[in-house]
Amino acid sequence: MRGEQRSDRVTVVIATRNRREELSRTLRHMTSLEDAAPVIVVDNGSTDGTAEAVTARFPEVCLLRSESNLGAVARDVAVEYAGTPLVAFCDDDMRWQSGSLTRAATLLERCPPLGAVVARCVVEPDLVDDPLTPELRDSPVPAPPWLPGPAVLGGLAGTMVVRVEAFRAVGGFSERLWFGGEEELLLIDMAARGWWACYAEDAVVRHRPSAVREPAERRRIGLRNTLWTTWLRRSVGGALRRSGAVLASAPKDRVTASAVLGALGGLPWLLREREAVPAGVEQALTRLEAPQRRSAARDYVG
Repeated sequence: MRGEQRSDRVTVVIATRNRREELSRTLRHMTSLEDAAPVIVVDNGSTDGTAEAVTARFPEVCLLRSESNLGAVARDVAVEYAGTPLVAFCDDDMRWQSGSLTRAATLLERCPPLGAVVARCVVEPDLVDDPLTPELRDSPVPAPPWLPGPAVLGGLAGTMVVRVEAFRAVGGFSERLWFGGEEELLLIDMAARGWWACYAEDAVVRHRPSAVREPAERRRIGLRNTLWTTWLRRSVGGALRRSGAVLASAPKDRVTASAVLGALGGLPWLLREREAVPAGVEQALTRLEAPQRRSAARDYVG
């Protein structure tokens, strides 16, 4: 059934680096779904034989090799190769569940102003909701009556199906942010240009968090990028409030200090590229401040 039902409307994009066996597990799953879609893998300069394993084990997968680690921008490279109007991002330690790609794609096709659908993420082995899920499910962002789910301005990249037209309109993922929290800037920029994003409870992605991680570095970059996104797009008042809340919740340690120094180091380009969002998007971001303060996904302590 795999070959008979391959999608001609959505392409799955996976960026990976040095996670050969985890990626293989994900590809076995994604290529065997009843609603399987074409898959593009971008190898971000792996040194563990990832690219060779993909070529040998999954000849049906399109492999793009980068000599260096492009971070999230590797996904942008893959989007340019995709021949479909929709793209589903999938991390190498995540797996879209059967029917979920179809459900998300159908929502996008039915709603032309919809730029992205964010699926529900459950974490293995107990299949509990990802810490970010309550924030999405109970989003206070005002939404038009036609929107098929709660309006959101954030999410996990590996749980998103995006409209390629909208993705390209905002320039894709930011080269400045590189990797970590890059989804928020993408969806904020989409909203500023009139593209909505919504959460879909019945589209499900399973996440088996990789053991190949650098928690301190991820926290440093995530905190830095949150500050950059805030000052790139929020009003001055909103940026001051949000920055204060983020820094108040962060541990007073070397990682936080390094993140703040990194954020300050970006001031020259940040001031040049700063573009505050329209009033309606700023109001939505203001309404998100309280749930973000309460969210376990935004403690910046991992």
